[in-house]
Amino acid sequence: MARKFMLIGLLLTAGCASTGAEPIDENAAEKLAQFERTGEVTTCLNVRQITNITAVDERTLLIQSGVNDYYVSDLSTDCNGATRSSTRFEYSTSTAQLCRNEIIRIVDSNGKFLVGSCGMGSFEKLRNKEAPAQ
Repeated sequence: MARKFMLIGLLLTAGCASTGAEPIDENAAEKLAQFERTGEVTTCLNVRQITNITAVDERTLLIQSGVNDYYVSDLSTDCNGATRSSTRFEYSTSTAQLCRNEIIRIVDSNGKFLVGSCGMGSFEKLRNKEAPAQ
């Protein structure tokens, strides 16, 4: 009987195991869905213009530059911890630009410890999707 309960416990534990699904920030995904890719790619953005960087998932960053300009950066590797609400991005550059392949760090906002890091991808300009015809 104890063996039966142990087996049930193991099965329940296995059922709760992670599926390996990539974490997604639903709000960022909804924001990204409002845009379409233009195919216009640049390798650097002026850091003074960057107003927000949000992780859609651990390989896709949505970057707001100024008030109305948006870019997407597709990373070549996972940026572990990027979608956590308790983390933020940090970077330092030797120029006034954030460029492809520069390393950004994912830092815990509370404990200020390093969670992960990754290299930036190129920046593809986005434009608002056209409103559907009515």
